[in-house]
Amino acid sequence: MQHFLWLVPALPLLGSIVLMLGTGRLSHRAEALIGVLSVGLAAVVAFAIAGAFLLDPPAGAAYQQSLWRWFAVGHFSFGIALRVDPLSLLMMLVTSGVGFLIHLFSTEFMEGEEGYGRFFAYLNLFVAAMLLLVMADNFLVLYAGWEGVGLCSYLLIGFWWRDPANGLAARKAFIVTRVGDTAFLIGLLLIASRLGTLNIAGAMDAASRTWHPGSPAATLIAFLLLGGAVGKSAQLPLQTWLPDAMAGPTPVSALIHAATMVTAGVYLIARTHVLFLLAPAAEITVGIVGAATLLLAGFSALAQNDIKRILAYSTMSQIGYMFLALGVGAWRAAMFHFMTHAFFKALLFLSAGAVTMRLHHEQDIYRMGGLARRLPAAFWSFLIGSAALAALPLITSGFYSKEAILSGAWADGNGGRVLWLAGVIGAFVTGIYIFRAVFIAFFGEEHTHVSGSYGWRVIVPLVVLSVLSLVGGFIELPPAFGHVTLLSRLLAPVLPPTREVTDMTPLLLASAASILGIALAAVLYWRPSRPPAETPLWRFWHAAAGFDALYDRLLVRPVIWAARVDRDDFIDSFYDGIAWATQAIHRAIRRTQTGRVRLYAASLAIGSVGLIAIAVLR
Repeated sequence: MQHFLWLVPALPLLGSIVLMLGTGRLSHRAEALIGVLSVGLAAVVAFAIAGAFLLDPPAGAAYQQSLWRWFAVGHFSFGIALRVDPLSLLMMLVTSGVGFLIHLFSTEFMEGEEGYGRFFAYLNLFVAAMLLLVMADNFLVLYAGWEGVGLCSYLLIGFWWRDPANGLAARKAFIVTRVGDTAFLIGLLLIASRLGTLNIAGAMDAASRTWHPGSPAATLIAFLLLGGAVGKSAQLPLQTWLPDAMAGPTPVSALIHAATMVTAGVYLIARTHVLFLLAPAAEITVGIVGAATLLLAGFSALAQNDIKRILAYSTMSQIGYMFLALGVGAWRAAMFHFMTHAFFKALLFLSAGAVTMRLHHEQDIYRMGGLARRLPAAFWSFLIGSAALAALPLITSGFYSKEAILSGAWADGNGGRVLWLAGVIGAFVTGIYIFRAVFIAFFGEEHTHVSGSYGWRVIVPLVVLSVLSLVGGFIELPPAFGHVTLLSRLLAPVLPPTREVTDMTPLLLASAASILGIALAAVLYWRPSRPPAETPLWRFWHAAAGFDALYDRLLVRPVIWAARVDRDDFIDSFYDGIAWATQAIHRAIRRTQTGRVRLYAASLAIGSVGLIAIAVLR
């Protein structure tokens, strides 16, 4: 099956190209068919590859396919090559599978919207770039996919470009993530110069042989890679772009948050875990960043009334859990939570989209109410997704993956216990903020009229994702529940094992925190309520601790001020002089255009005589 690896990213890319070239020529039905079918076929190929991989594991636990040589510089030779090992296999399956369901949902959600074909062209390109990122054999191809998802996020966040606020949100996402991308690029250059290769497996092998734990070079590179990861995954201090990214259509939010862009940083750290093991300072920083982000985002979600912004902050928080796991060495637990999070976060966003498309795109939860009766499909889907997000014990996938993370933190020792406590507090807050949204939006009195009904293209993705959000966690169970380790065994060739915990204390405390959070939300928000009073504390968390205002004062305003001061510097005078001279010459030549034929004839005669005289005199 390794000969078919190229089809997985190529099919969505081909669909994107066809849609771009066919803009204005294809019907909406043809555009939707091309968009969905290309990603669906990619998913079929991906699952076929996975089946062959699992039934007959290849030598070295990886498929590899070299396509062509990109270029060669000195002793460096760069090729377009793909490599699928258990880690990239997991990412490939989630990206293509969840991406297909989001595409299918989008065909109904975006009906009647301007730029229907353009939307699917961007969406297909997004999936293709993410697949290239996770299947890359070397860092250069990975970086191409990395920048590709950044470009597509800009295009899709600003899809409704007629509203200037959407364009601003798209530019903000593009610029903020470029900060992290710059750090990532510098890290890649250091890897190439210090290790002599950009092949991912080769670089990791060379790093383990060349550097010792605590090596300054390994530490520097690890921190630079972390800089790229926090930008793409919206972690502190580069998290400010993600809430504003809700300006895009809801299926875009589902794709960004569940299966593509924000998980790229998690994948990067897991893929380069050898460097982080050689840089303990960078590794623990990953955990600290994750813990701080999950708490910041959780409290910020409590102060939001927009249903999509609540889910945006929940994504920041759940990615924070993944970073926490990576920081305490629970590598496999981080990827387990990545998988379950993709299921329930896609479900939550699509459920929210199913609500807003029937409420004339109303997103304020206090303008909803009574939707459990009017929109039962959306209600049950959102409820299941919320239960998984809140890690409701025993029956949801989110419980098992979050338990794996917190157990890994508990087993890490003193520093890990602090991070574990942050995770438990985050679990308590998560239960409050997500069920606050459930109770306010779906119970009580109806505030906005519900119109229309759903077709199968909405129902099918919701049903599939609901099932996965419930049973997806059963592939990895803790010792107290049967000790199933299917995912851990799959990832064993590429990721170190997570320390096992037999003590039931962390599991029971984490479960209690989730249940208490849900119960408190029921007490506070079960009955209809008005929007909260805008106290200073509420405003502080509504503004996500004021990071936007801080960056505006420290970075944005000084740059704008410097640009205004420098507007009339002497450099401009040089170009102004060129413009003035051009205008003066134009005015002089214009005077020769009088419209008098005799003057034109005389000018021609004089010019001819002059040319003849020059030729004779020479």
